[in-house]
Amino acid sequence: MSPSLTFASNGSHMTLTASGAWTADHAADLEKFTLDAERLIGQGKRVTIDLAAIGSLDTLGTWLLERILRRTDELGGRAEFAGLPERYSGIVEEMRQVNRQPRASRRPLNPILTALDAIGRAAVHARSEMMIVVEMLGALALSLARAIARPRTFRLTSAVHHLYRVGWQAIPIVVLITFLIGAIISQQGIFHFRKFGAESYVVDMIGILVLREIGVLMVAIMVAGRSGSAYTAELGSMKMREEIDALRTMDFDPVDILILPRVLALIVGLPILAFLGSMAALYGGGLVAWLYGGMSPAIFIERLHESVSVTHFEVGIIKSPFMALTIGAVACSEGLRVKGSAESLGLQTTTSVVKSIFLVIVLDGVFAIFFASIGM
Repeated sequence: MSPSLTFASNGSHMTLTASGAWTADHAADLEKFTLDAERLIGQGKRVTIDLAAIGSLDTLGTWLLERILRRTDELGGRAEFAGLPERYSGIVEEMRQVNRQPRASRRPLNPILTALDAIGRAAVHARSEMMIVVEMLGALALSLARAIARPRTFRLTSAVHHLYRVGWQAIPIVVLITFLIGAIISQQGIFHFRKFGAESYVVDMIGILVLREIGVLMVAIMVAGRSGSAYTAELGSMKMREEIDALRTMDFDPVDILILPRVLALIVGLPILAFLGSMAALYGGGLVAWLYGGMSPAIFIERLHESVSVTHFEVGIIKSPFMALTIGAVACSEGLRVKGSAESLGLQTTTSVVKSIFLVIVLDGVFAIFFASIGM
């Protein structure tokens, strides 16, 4: 039987008559009746809820009727049940005792303690995130040791395929972007150095900056965004389709099969891309110096020979394999953390790129301090 709730008002006294089945099967109708009753109840009124015509009553219906009584009490009125069938007295009495304890007042939090708590939680989270990367580096070291001990188990075809994707296919975009960066640095340097009559020092700035820092750093950031995100997405898709679990079931280590070839391809490919990117940046800087600054290519090359030594080139190239290892470890570890949803895949891919770029920049700063301390 469908539920209903009728209203009758006599001055300061309002009577609500409930009938039918007040059960969870009619939750939407009961919620509407309750909201209508709460709106009609006025300040200081006496409310009687007649339950004589109730056909059936469960916990949901009892709680909604109890809500009307409590709303009346909040408005300073008096409320009571009338005509309650004996068989429902137990559930009504039980519901009258629910949430009757007064809420404990919460003391305002100390802002200093709140800030310290946030810092502590962030530190613990950062430590757990770093441990994931460290664990991946350890797994890669063990996998490499197994490959050296048993060379036939190493997937050379897979490594060459990934080297083609990471290295060869990335050359056009890397060369284009580094060429433009070198051109922009040269133009800005000439524009500002011209005020002091020192345009020739642009060559020193471009050579040292590109070979030591900007060349390898920009290439590493591009590789993190291009190849690192691809690694995370590929491994994450395999994790969602349970392909990685299938490998473990067949007694194959996913690190040996999927991760080691990818990371080695990055370690080999990134120094090559860094070299090509640095050459493209120097070419872009020399072209702008010629067209914008009036410096002939012969003078630019001669000045470059004088100001730049092989040490600057070595510093940039030495950093690149370590950056590649960091990008690969982060990308693969984030791929293995993907859960069973597309949202998780997108989140971990974004996290992979952000974390890789951050760690690459931190690593570059560490190397800068190290090389300065040994005089390189």
